[in-house]
Amino acid sequence: MPVPQLDLHADPVELTAALVDIPSVSRDETLIADAVEAALREQTDGFEIVRNGNCVLARTNRGLGSRVMLAGHLDTVPIADNVPSRRDGDLLWGCGTSDMKAGDAVFLHLAATVTDPAHDLTIVMYDCEEIAASFNGLGRIETELRDWLDADVAILGEPTSGEIEAGCQGTLRVRITTDGVRAHSARSWLGDNAIHKLAPVLDRLSRYEARSVDIDGCVYREGLSAVRIEGGVAGNVVPDAAALDVNFRFAPDRSPDDALAHVREVFDGLAISMELTDMSPGALPGLSNPAAAALVEAAGGKFRAKYGWTDVSRFAALGIPAVNYGPGDPNLAHKRDEHVEIGRITEVTSVLRSYLTR
Repeated sequence: MPVPQLDLHADPVELTAALVDIPSVSRDETLIADAVEAALREQTDGFEIVRNGNCVLARTNRGLGSRVMLAGHLDTVPIADNVPSRRDGDLLWGCGTSDMKAGDAVFLHLAATVTDPAHDLTIVMYDCEEIAASFNGLGRIETELRDWLDADVAILGEPTSGEIEAGCQGTLRVRITTDGVRAHSARSWLGDNAIHKLAPVLDRLSRYEARSVDIDGCVYREGLSAVRIEGGVAGNVVPDAAALDVNFRFAPDRSPDDALAHVREVFDGLAISMELTDMSPGALPGLSNPAAAALVEAAGGKFRAKYGWTDVSRFAALGIPAVNYGPGDPNLAHKRDEHVEIGRITEVTSVLRSYLTR
């Protein structure tokens, strides 16, 4: 298939539509990466450009004294009869419009059109964000091209409805298992029902009071939830094993070890086994950093906590202040009727242009 042509100087709304029209489900990003690479090479000046797998990296080295990174993932969740894009009034519809090709379009447009930057600029367009973390292109870049992730502040174009969302929650999952004795259900007293043994666990979850914590003016609310339950052998058998997956979304003032210790404390004393199955640390807001504070000022001083986990956590682990800021609506991400407000794309472009040139 020929490489699609992208016009980085076009209105970022049109560029968003062009990106959406290139299918790029996770692990199938070659075509969109080819298009982005070609456009950056042909339509920007003063950028060093590198291709790594399906990641496209570009940076200036003007010696301006500070560096801003604009990072966005190129992949989407599976298409749901919502490609190609379509425009209807003030809305642009299609897979990836919100999460996060509108953000990508803004970043690529600015790379081509900001001619008097106040900061050196790094663009990172990466693959496989929507699937397991082991495939995430940023992890590969960190391992193979670590210096490309150095910056004074990183901005991820994740959907935030045009408001700065600082930091992110951490997340962990544990699997709680119970054992019993199998028996015929007609003689249930001869068995020991493993599913029934999960009742105290569910009771503690239903009575759990989530903590809220204010960090740098961002209020993070935690949550501890059962997300999956398994058990049962047949309709006439008392089960001898059952399992419950529990997800803890924790505020970034907790370390991963602290978060796990808290979950263990919640279920202390119960006759269960617990195994950690997934863990990603949170990220503190970092808004006291001068580069991040200047971005907040450019955006009118409005900001809020990020609910959910994003790749800002990766940058925080590297000591780089990072925020989420994009035109998409997080409530529309991954939906069949995913769309983005055209005005949000224009607004975010204007704010970032002001920030990059002041």
